[in-house]
Amino acid sequence: MSFAVCLSRALAGVAAQEVAVEAHLANGLPAFTLVGLPDTEVKESRERVRAALLQSGFEFPARRITVNLAPADLPKESGRFDLPIAVALLAAAGQLPAQALADYELAGELALSGELRPVRGALAMVAAARGSGRKFILPRQSAEEAALVPDVEIYAADTLAEVCAHLAGLAPLPRCLQDPGRQVSSVHYPDLQDVRGQGAAKLALEIAAAGCHNLLLQGPPGTGKSMLAARLPGLLPPMAPDEALQSAAALSLSGAGFAAANWGCRPYRHPHHTASAVALVGGGSDPRPGEITLAHHGVLFLDELAEFDRKVLEVLREPLETGEIHISRAARQVTFPARFQLLAAMNPCPCGFLGHARKACRCTPEQVARYRAKISGPLLDRFDLMVEVGSLPLAELQQQPAGDSSAVVQQRVVCARERQLQRQGKANAALSVAELDAVCAVPAEQREYLNQLLEKLALSARAYHRVLRVARTLADLQQEDVVGRQHLLQAVQFRRGLTNFGKQE
Repeated sequence: MSFAVCLSRALAGVAAQEVAVEAHLANGLPAFTLVGLPDTEVKESRERVRAALLQSGFEFPARRITVNLAPADLPKESGRFDLPIAVALLAAAGQLPAQALADYELAGELALSGELRPVRGALAMVAAARGSGRKFILPRQSAEEAALVPDVEIYAADTLAEVCAHLAGLAPLPRCLQDPGRQVSSVHYPDLQDVRGQGAAKLALEIAAAGCHNLLLQGPPGTGKSMLAARLPGLLPPMAPDEALQSAAALSLSGAGFAAANWGCRPYRHPHHTASAVALVGGGSDPRPGEITLAHHGVLFLDELAEFDRKVLEVLREPLETGEIHISRAARQVTFPARFQLLAAMNPCPCGFLGHARKACRCTPEQVARYRAKISGPLLDRFDLMVEVGSLPLAELQQQPAGDSSAVVQQRVVCARERQLQRQGKANAALSVAELDAVCAVPAEQREYLNQLLEKLALSARAYHRVLRVARTLADLQQEDVVGRQHLLQAVQFRRGLTNFGKQE
């Protein structure tokens, strides 16, 4: 037989489109032609495949070889096509049974020795293949990651020779199995009891966790803003299986890949303030995911918010509203998921001591204004909560009670989130305006008072709806069906800091 087809996958964002690797052998001068819009890495597979076949004890066909990666208009990148190209060549040359390839999809990079190296995005590829009924053969490290996808048979191999022996029915490969439930129990988060005092900030964290709200912490250096932020993932409800799979698929697209031991662990990304816009939202000529995608179904923490470049921060505005990011390049357009919870911390001024009880601020009003102007009004409008994290004297701090542990707070958060899922099928922060009117109807006697209060604070329509969402979350935390006046007032109180943000204290 001089023709064979082997199936694989090409990544386009988190989507993984099926690719047919077609190998044809013809008479004529020996040549190896690779077509189907391959990039440089894929074109170089010709030399890797040749050496790997010879080192594995196979005969390299001394014929006119044409390999087509279909569909031809889909860009192909990385070394993931080495293994399917090698297998398709062997099947076309009659050294492997071609009919055995129909039940499998393959991906893997080949070393010159014939060993298999892991590939990026294995979990995303296998997740896209669910429902196809085919099995997957992957390098061992990639197989351990991809085996977290249920209902797909994954086989792990170390060398090209092992893959060929399996396909020929001579030595079956071991099936790679994972137990996701066992992995979740190993997740460990810092405990909220480690933070003394800061009752208002702890309450804000609990509200943010219960309703998936965005939170801004402001206060002098050393007051515990970063400690508080690191404890938010431990307050969030456990990930649902679909959420865990989507998060793992997004993380598998990064260069580091996804570790199976982190299954069910909420992502917590905290990029440095020197990060570029591309690092934050993704991009490049071959688009890769940014921090907002790697934080999918988790937390993105931006410490020293005002130190980020303003243009970098502005790229967050659309993803915060839509939950995804569209990246368009001349040759490719991809969409990455980006449903993350934004948590930010900053100082009140450049020196950090504006409003401090014991230390004097050295900044001029112009310096404070320039510092805060780095954060635009539209971005501030997308925060639901803002809380001042004040400085406490050491003696008073030592006398503060430890407060509730993360486990206790998480129980309250889980109960509130379950009420939301039963009522509307989503967290309160994701409610549309129409859904908000249905689940957070303000009584007529309180509507006029609330309107006057919000008019005085000069809140936008978006801010008004965010106040209602926070009030709905406060009611859920107290297991109440009706949003009361106290919930509305408390939600407005958490909004006042954002309203007064541009004013020097």
